Amino acid sequence: MHDVSTTDLDVSESNESLHDVSANDLDISESNELVNNESNNLVFTEITEKQKLDKSLDKTREGFFNKMKMFFSGKNKIDAEFLDQLEEMLIVADIGVDTTIKIIELVELHVAEKKYLNNDELKGILKQKIIELLSVNNDKLEMSKNHDKPYVILFVGVNGVGKTTTIAKLANYLKKKNKKVLIGAADTFRAAAIDQLNLWAQKIDVPIIKQDMGADPASVAYDTMQSAISSNYDYVLIDTAGRLHNKVNLMNELEKINKSINKLLPNAPHEVVLALDASTGQNALEQAKQFLKSTNVTHLALTKLDGTAKGGVIISICDQLKIPIKYIGVGEKIDDIQLFNQTQFVESLFN
Repeated sequence: MHDVSTTDLDVSESNESLHDVSANDLDISESNELVNNESNNLVFTEITEKQKLDKSLDKTREGFFNKMKMFFSGKNKIDAEFLDQLEEMLIVADIGVDTTIKIIELVELHVAEKKYLNNDELKGILKQKIIELLSVNNDKLEMSKNHDKPYVILFVGVNGVGKTTTIAKLANYLKKKNKKVLIGAADTFRAAAIDQLNLWAQKIDVPIIKQDMGADPASVAYDTMQSAISSNYDYVLIDTAGRLHNKVNLMNELEKINKSINKLLPNAPHEVVLALDASTGQNALEQAKQFLKSTNVTHLALTKLDGTAKGGVIISICDQLKIPIKYIGVGEKIDDIQLFNQTQFVESLFN
């Protein structure tokens, strides 16, 4: 039998339809609106979320972009030596060789006939190119309005990248938007994974469906979907195993989970989100490439941006994988999650 946590399943139901939820609902950073919550007086404003993003990128900015500012200072001639130095700085910033070459080629294109650029012009060229690289498949960031409730998000990723915490943060945020959220603990290979997710669920007062360690993950997913549909939930967030001993097992396990969800809700899951630890730099990119061989990932969640100087890896990941980054972790607190906005990200980098 599946085990529903002691958290009350009958959380307050919103009169607002799931179909009304779009990127704007999730993107706190783009909201100028004051959000009042009588129980805890939470207040979200544009400036607060921008400051959060700025702070999360402090180390990346200090590690590379401030050096770039100093590098640009007093330089107005773009020559081979300048481009070589710029290329080296980009690679050191974990932007990656292939992506760096694209950026350098764009700079070369702009200065092919004009050897002199001022600091602002050069910075503008770099910002423009980086935004373009981050905008790949950005149309997928809008949630589909043509689906039945609940909206199902399946989370995948190796252990230790912050996947469980991301699930909790997103569940907490959606709950504060008056959405009914249900969590499914389908990582049954580790007791610690179930316990950790259960603790988070209790902390944020969101119901969770779980079974004992060793249970069939597809069964947990099925039970979660049954409960969500019967109780008219808006969102279902399902955790999966962080590591299986080979890719074939991983692919088979996720396929079983997908089928169990499809039985009850065709076209679900609506998102398959791969969680990656930004602090691992280019290793996160390589990890993603390996995961993509086994999994049909639709979106990415980048965690731990606040604890690393390697935030530039986001640029490389978007460029190389052609999969949109949807969620970013900008701190350790439960409300430190944002919907990724490429323009705001680049502005914060060059702030």
